Amino acid sequence: MTNKNVSPREKSIVFIGFMGVGKTTIGKLVAQKLYRTFIDIDHEIEKEYNMPIPEIFNTIGEEAFRKKEKSMITTFCNQKLKVISLGGGAFLQEEIRDLCIANCIVFALDISWDSWKERLNIIIDNRPVLQGRSIEEIEELFYKRKEIYSTHNSKLSTDNLDVEEIAEYITDSLKLAWELYDN
Repeated sequence: MTNKNVSPREKSIVFIGFMGVGKTTIGKLVAQKLYRTFIDIDHEIEKEYNMPIPEIFNTIGEEAFRKKEKSMITTFCNQKLKVISLGGGAFLQEEIRDLCIANCIVFALDISWDSWKERLNIIIDNRPVLQGRSIEEIEELFYKRKEIYSTHNSKLSTDNLDVEEIAEYITDSLKLAWELYDN
């Protein structure tokens, strides 16, 4: 099954962006507001392996993790009426980018480096890709990945907005777009 010919109102919504930008938190709120099922791909992988992401990376390696990630994203992106949060590195795979854009509505959540840096101490322990890197290396990764997140249907800067404002903006935008599409 593919969602290419599905009405925009039924397409799943995918959130992309750098780790720690708020994809899961905002995705859950948007799912609640739209009465949809929320799927966090990293959480689904953790459930399948019965261990946290850092342990999965250490046990099976990043390559095997990325294969599992791709498989799960493919499954969920071909379903209707989901809100899906992708891990920060998922969009590195061109096939995932193409699949999401073809079948879903992709929202890129953007954040400035200065705002993101304030979150670093909260998220670093759960992000294996950040382990052992200097702040300069993390900043380089941040800007390199920003380029990858440029493939999307809509982009929203999260700086100076709280999660409720962001979720409300996204749901209002979607409802307006769907209304225009239906008319």
